[in-house]
This record gives sequence, structure tokens and C-alpha cells, in this order.
Amino acid sequence: MYADTLKLFSSMLSSYSTDLKPDNFTITCVLKALSGLFCELRLAKEVHCYALRCGFDSNVFIVNGLVTFYSRCNEFASSRVLFDRMPHRDIVSWNSMIAGYSQGGFYAESKGLYKEMLNSTVRPDGVTVISVLQACGQSNDLVFGMEVHDFLIKNKIQMDLWICNALIGLYAKCGSLDYARSLFEEMSEKDEVSYSSIISGYMVHGLVDRAMDLFQEMKQPALCTWNAVISGLVQNNRHEGILDLVREMVTSGLRPNAETLSTILSMFSYFSNLKGGKEMHGYAVKNGYDRNIYVATAIIDNYAKAGFLTGAQQVFDQSKSRSLVIWTAIISAYAAHGDADMAFFLFNEMLNNGIQPDPVTFTAVLAGCAHSGLVDKAREIFDSMSAEYGIQPSVEHYACMVGVLSRARRLSEAAAAEFISNMPIEPSAKVWGALLDGASVSGDVELGKFICDRLFEIEPGNTGNYIIMANLYSQAGRWEEADMVRRKMDQIGLKKVAGSSWIESSGGLHSFIAKDTSSKQTDEVQSTGKIAWDDERRRVCSTG
Repeated sequence: MYADTLKLFSSMLSSYSTDLKPDNFTITCVLKALSGLFCELRLAKEVHCYALRCGFDSNVFIVNGLVTFYSRCNEFASSRVLFDRMPHRDIVSWNSMIAGYSQGGFYAESKGLYKEMLNSTVRPDGVTVISVLQACGQSNDLVFGMEVHDFLIKNKIQMDLWICNALIGLYAKCGSLDYARSLFEEMSEKDEVSYSSIISGYMVHGLVDRAMDLFQEMKQPALCTWNAVISGLVQNNRHEGILDLVREMVTSGLRPNAETLSTILSMFSYFSNLKGGKEMHGYAVKNGYDRNIYVATAIIDNYAKAGFLTGAQQVFDQSKSRSLVIWTAIISAYAAHGDADMAFFLFNEMLNNGIQPDPVTFTAVLAGCAHSGLVDKAREIFDSMSAEYGIQPSVEHYACMVGVLSRARRLSEAAAAEFISNMPIEPSAKVWGALLDGASVSGDVELGKFICDRLFEIEPGNTGNYIIMANLYSQAGRWEEADMVRRKMDQIGLKKVAGSSWIESSGGLHSFIAKDTSSKQTDEVQSTGKIAWDDERRRVCSTG
């Protein structure tokens, strides 16, 4: 339908009739069609220029359409300038800008504009409330979300299906799961979004069994619900049975979409499963999903984690729409493999292409410095974050810097205390953990004790910290102190978690623990492992 609109508009412009000229209604329809089909900034600017030439720049309907189109193109500075210059704003003007911010990830701006709207002559309606509730949910801002909920009750805004779904999404994301469930149960009409929202909330907060119970109640789940379940299982490291679930979904008549592929690819990345990643890549190409930025990013991540950097680079080179997400993915790929030179080259290329880094990009670059021991370069990048890009370093970035310094053996106990005490934010377990990794590598017992004393206070239930400290004492021949740490573990009821391995067979992915024969798939796992071992032995013998 949108394509037909554009064809008619093109025919209209090419007509020789001087009486047949587009009016403001025509331009509004064209903008709506373009917003539904494209997200190209060039097109937005061309239509904008045409509207200016025709003298329609002050028409509220056309400006509303331009605000929406610019927002869809992630050109929020342009859409906000248009919005601010409007002499008269209607409800659509406010909703277009607020929704654009919310959908584009600018949650603070969306909430801030809602506050401005409350002080204007235009009152928020149901569409406004939905956008702001989504922004609150995504930013985990329960207090603000409850204020919006209170506003819609006091102003008697009709609680339709979409508003109820937005409220369930807010409370579920923010951890108020019982209240979200009560709203869900009170709904006279439920759709797939209702189920997906509450299931996703359970999954995000680790209540996998409750999510699965609700999922099993559904007679014919739609694709969005299947995706919520599959994604939740991956996020909670419940990988067994996921491929069976995907097969069940396909059997029900549904086909994986871009979201499904991204999730499955992330699971294959977790296991560094190159074969599975290539199969998903082939499916994506065959069905046109390889052009989706999130699928392309997931493929790059899978190939990188499996050590197939050539493949990751090829996917990046073939991508037509290089957003920040895909640049960060390829930079992370090289950084993780210790190729700091290539990571820096790509980082500079990204900047030259006008793409500004975000906190995740800096984490990737700093990780590359840690792998390569580039202390001075790491300091330079770390200092540039706030000075050049206005990004305040987070705990994640400080942890990276500690990792860089500790791996380069630049941190003694005194230096560690000085660096961390100078942090403007409270050091987290991740920061101390990065330092502990360095102490473990260097065998620095005193530094390890200094760190563990703090970690034992922050996360007393983390078994790994006790094991590292006990191992440090053992390596130094301080057996009594190692035994003391182990006894302390016993006293507070901590046990070393048994390591598990995964193997892929015809039946999917299976988890097993050494010497454990309780699994129903024990024979199949052992048979698959024996075949793999025999194949590897023959390969080594033939080349050796």
C-alpha cells in the first residue's frame, strides 16, 4: 500500500499538468508512506526541502510527519528542532516526539518531554502514556512509571488493551512481578503482547519455571511469545532443549524471524559453535534476514567467539547499514582476540565515518588494551571518554582499566588502593574481581588477600573468590591459610560448583558432568564423544 502511494506521487510530479500539484494533504500521505517503508535520512531531507519550497513548512500536519520521519531515521536533533520551532503543537506533535525518543532509546528525553507536556495546554492521552510507560520500563524507572499510572487513573484515561500491556511491561521489567501478574489476570481481553510481557518479566528475573508454566497454558502461542521464551531460556543459561523448542515452533507452522535468529546465534556464540552459526547464517541469507543489523551483529559475534575472524570481517564488509552496533561488534571481535592494532584501526575508521562511540564501544577498546598490555593507550582512551565524547566512565570501564593495569603488573597493593580510592564511584565486585584476576596471574598473595577481604564483604556467597584465595595460598606453600579459607567455605555452606561440559549430537545440545551417569542421554553423549575423539586421533596420526 505504501509503495503504491509513492508510485502515484511520482506519477503526479512527472505529470505535465500545471493544475495538478501536491497539497499539504498529499505531502502528509507521502511522509506517512515513507515512514512505513524507509529509514533513510536522504529521503527525509528531500521531502523536507520540497515542503519548504511549497510553503508547507508551518503546516502542523506536515511538520508532525517530518518529526516522525526524522525520528525513524534516528535523526533526533533535527526532529527536536522542528518540534521546538512549531508555533502551535497538537497532541500528535507531542506524541510523535515522545514516542520517537522512547523507541529510539532516549528514555530520559522521553520522560522529560512528558513532564513539559504536563505543563502545556495539551493534555497527554493514551498514546502518550504508552510511550512514556515503555520508556520507564526500559530505563527501570518504577517510580516515574507509577506516577504515570496514577495520572491515567486520575484523568480517567480508558484502560484499553494497549495501555494494560504497557503497564504489565513496566511492572514486569521493574521486578514488581506479583502486581504485573494481578493486572494480567484482571484483563478481560489478552493478546500475545500480554503473555509475552509477563513471560519476559519472569525470565528477566530468573523465574524460568513460572514463565514456562504460563507458556504451557497457551494453546497457540504467536511468534513473539515463542521468541520471549527462547530468549529468556538463553539469558538464564537454560540451553538444553532450546533447539527442540525451535523445532516445535516450526512444526506449529511458524518460521524463525530476525529476533529468533539473533537469540539462537547468541546461544551458539556461548558455546563457540561455529557449525551452528554457519547454518543460521545460511538460513538468514536464504530468507533475507542477513540484512537485519541485529542478525548481522549476532553472526559477527558468533564467528568471533568461534575464532573465525575472516568470516566476521566478511559479514561486516558486506553490511550496507553500518550502525554503531555493528561497528562495536567487529571492534570487540578483534579486541577479544588480542589484535589491538586492528581494533584501533576500526575504531578510527568508525570515527571517520561520523559514528560516535558509546559506552559499550569503549568497553571493547579497553578490553583490547587489556589483552595486549597497552597501558598508556588504555589511559589515553579512558581519559578521552569524558573529555572528548562526554561519556562518564562507568564501573565497567574502571574494571577494564584495573584489568589493563593488573595484567601489566603495574598494580601493587598500595597502587591498587590508590587507583580504586580515586574512583568517583563506588568500586563494584567487578572492579575488585578484575584486580583479583591480576593478582592470581602474578601469584601476589598479599594483593589477593587485600582484595578478597573486600570481596568477601561485597559478595559473601561467591564461591569463586574463596577458591582463588585458597589457590593463591596453596601456590605460595601457605597450606594452613589455604585450609582456613576452605574451612570458612564449609562453615557458611559454600561448595565448589562442579564444572560441566556440553556436547552436540543428533539430539541437540547436552550438558554433562565428569563421572555423572544419571543423565538419560549418557550413552549417546559417550558415543558422540568417542566418535569425536577417534576422528581427532586419526587426523593427528595422518598429519603427524
